[in-house]
Amino acid sequence: MNKRRCGILLHITSLPSPYGIGDFGATAYKFVDFLAETRQSLWQILPLNQTCTVYGNSPYSSYSAFAGNHLMISPDFLVQEGILSKSDIDGHTIFPNERVDYKIVTDYKERILRVAYKNIHRKLGKDFEFERFCNENAYWLDDYALFIGLKEHFHGVAWSDWPEDLRNRKDEVIKDWKEKMNDRILMEKFFQFLFFKQWFSLKKYCNSKNIQIIGDIPIYVTYDSADVWAKPEIFKLDNAKKPMLVAGVPPDYFSATGQLWGNPVYDWDILKETGYSWWLRRIEYNLKRYDIIRLDHFRGFVSYWEIQAGEKTAVNGRWVTTPVKDFFDTLYRHFPSLPIIAEDLGEEIPPEVREIMSIFGIPGMKVLLYAFGEDLPTNPFIPHNYTKCCVVYTGTHDNNTTKGWYKKETSPNDRNRIQQYLGREVTEDNIHREFIRLAMMSVANMVVLPMQDILGLGEESRMNFPATSENNWEWRLLPEQITPTLIKDLKETTVIYSRE
Repeated sequence: MNKRRCGILLHITSLPSPYGIGDFGATAYKFVDFLAETRQSLWQILPLNQTCTVYGNSPYSSYSAFAGNHLMISPDFLVQEGILSKSDIDGHTIFPNERVDYKIVTDYKERILRVAYKNIHRKLGKDFEFERFCNENAYWLDDYALFIGLKEHFHGVAWSDWPEDLRNRKDEVIKDWKEKMNDRILMEKFFQFLFFKQWFSLKKYCNSKNIQIIGDIPIYVTYDSADVWAKPEIFKLDNAKKPMLVAGVPPDYFSATGQLWGNPVYDWDILKETGYSWWLRRIEYNLKRYDIIRLDHFRGFVSYWEIQAGEKTAVNGRWVTTPVKDFFDTLYRHFPSLPIIAEDLGEEIPPEVREIMSIFGIPGMKVLLYAFGEDLPTNPFIPHNYTKCCVVYTGTHDNNTTKGWYKKETSPNDRNRIQQYLGREVTEDNIHREFIRLAMMSVANMVVLPMQDILGLGEESRMNFPATSENNWEWRLLPEQITPTLIKDLKETTVIYSRE
């Protein structure tokens, strides 16, 4: 993380694929080849967690902090392995190419995965690789597979409304349900086995091309998840195991009423008493999945905004401090060379956050879309104020594209400041190229560019609108958008600014 490097931000679901959503198939490997050809050494993705339509398909809202998204499993590779036949995956609806239709994709993928399980389930007991996967991941996989089976059985009802003995995880009740749902549990474990087998194959290919994966860890977990059901003691819940206090952020750049995420907040006193064992396992697990970790909402590890459950907005909350120094001391004792990037955006970041980042040498994020306000000379996001220890982005998955931002969100004064800073004419047609050049020539060690900005796409191609739950996470890359000219230009820019 101390060398001049660059890469691309593109989530797996945005990759081209004939099955309605990006997956771990052949086009993912082609994208890695594109990264290598253009001398990129980083590929940043969003969380790989299981998503669901109930939570707007957000990778930041999942039934598990550990389970992978089975929608990313490649049908073609299952055919190659002999788990499915070509006829099993054919005859599907014609999927749209430019957007993900999650309902259609989910119905299709779950149907063919169930067929795959039916075809092979009798052999799983003799499959050493599958058995080893289940044993190594039992600490989360057993609870997750049972949780998913119970969610189906109770027609999607939240775990807090299940029968009391099951909600409270009475040993004999859990044992009985595991026996009742043995087949469904095995099937869910099989889906996770396929997911991780394909993911680690892709990661190995990336690493063979000297490309590292930057993975994203959401700070919080979803209340209706296997994590909270299995470990309620580490969250601030009431006697009925309902959240007393929930997470969010106060009013900021993205929302005048703040963001009411609704996730249960951690009981940091309990976490400390247990030696942060849950977080240690989560970090260890993600260090296997990725090469570098981006900690989402890093500020929340120092002090977090908690809101009384039942509030309609995030306005009426309060900041609560954590044992942050002790926490990171513990992490670094277990993982001395922990490769972390801090997502330190949003509300005004207090000095104690910067202090922790400085003590542990954790780079933060610099976003060019935030750089050209009235405070330009002293703005921390403007390139002349960068240090080497940071990661520069034109924008993130939560922002408009650079072109969309310039067209819709900048004032005449903003545009004038951009032109003054660059010393030349800037237009809607060239703003993305100018920002890419600014990022690449900066002193920052690492640069990550959203694929949409490399392509010069407009607002219609943004990935997420924060504080909304519809029509997000759907954008997809089209194969024809990667042209010889684009490859040549990106490679030249990478080489000339010494980011190979």
